[in-house]
Amino acid sequence: MYNEIESNKRKTVFLMFGFFLLVGGLAWLLSSVYDNISILVFSLVFAVGYSLWGYFASSRLALAINGAKEIQKSDDPRLYRIVENLAITEGLPTPKIYIIQDNGMNAFATGRNPKSASVAITTGLLAALEDSELQGVMAHELGHVKNYDIRVSMIAFALVGVVSLLCDFFLRVSFWGGMGGDDDGDSNNLLMFVAIIALILAPFVAMLMQLSISRKREYLADATGALTTRYPEGLARALEKIRDGGSVTRRQNTSTAHFFIANPLKGKSISSLLSTHPPIDERIKILRNMTSEK
Repeated sequence: MYNEIESNKRKTVFLMFGFFLLVGGLAWLLSSVYDNISILVFSLVFAVGYSLWGYFASSRLALAINGAKEIQKSDDPRLYRIVENLAITEGLPTPKIYIIQDNGMNAFATGRNPKSASVAITTGLLAALEDSELQGVMAHELGHVKNYDIRVSMIAFALVGVVSLLCDFFLRVSFWGGMGGDDDGDSNNLLMFVAIIALILAPFVAMLMQLSISRKREYLADATGALTTRYPEGLARALEKIRDGGSVTRRQNTSTAHFFIANPLKGKSISSLLSTHPPIDERIKILRNMTSEK
C-alpha cells in the first residue's frame, strides 16, 4: 500500500511540473512570435489569477451543480457515524456531509483543505452498500481530502482552462490580425508555423495531462482509503456494486466529473485515454492485490 501511495504521489508531481512547463512554454513562444515580453507576463499573471479563482470557487459550485444537500447527524446517523469515525482515525476534522437525491451510484469529496472539506454521496449508492463497503467509499473520499487531491485537481482543471483560453485568443488574433512584428524571412515564418501548431495542439495535450492527474489521484485515494480501514476488500466490493449498478448521475456536468469516485457521465469514452477515471476493474484488481499482500 505504501509503495502504491508514494508511486502515485511522485507521478502527480511530475505531471503538475509538466503542466506548468506547458503553460510557461506556450506563453514564451507567443511572446517570441510577437516579439513582446508583456505577452509572457500577461499570460503568466492570467494563469495564476484564473487558477486562484477556480481554486476558491470550486467547492461550493461542485456541491450546488450536483444538487447536494447538507445533512446533520439526526438525518442519517449511520452515514454520519461512519464519516465521523473515519475522520477521527485519520486525524482530520469531520467534513460537512451531503446527500444527493439520485439513483446513480456515486460519491465525491471537495474542499481546498481538511478544514473546509465536504463529502457527498448519492441516495442510490448509500442504499446499496453494507457498512464495510460504505466505510471503504467514505475512506476513499477522505483520502482525497487528506492528500489534498481537490487542490491538485482544481489547479490542473484551471490550467486546462487557461491553456484553452489563451490558445483560442491568440489563434483568433493570428488569423484575423496576423502574427509577428517585422518580417524576418524564413525563420520568422517557421516560428509562426510552430506557434500555430502549438496553439492547436496545446489544449488537447493539457486535457490529457489533467485526465492523467485525475486518474493518478483516484488510485492514490483508493490506496489511502484501504490503508485507513485496513480492509481493501470493502472498497473493492463497493466498486463492484458501482460498476454493476451504474455510476451515471441524473445531473450531467463535465466540469465536476473528475471529483466523483466513478465516472458520472453518460456514454462510453472513445478511449480510456479520454476518461477522467481509471478502469474500475483495474482498481478492484489493485485493491485485491493489497489484500493478498497483507
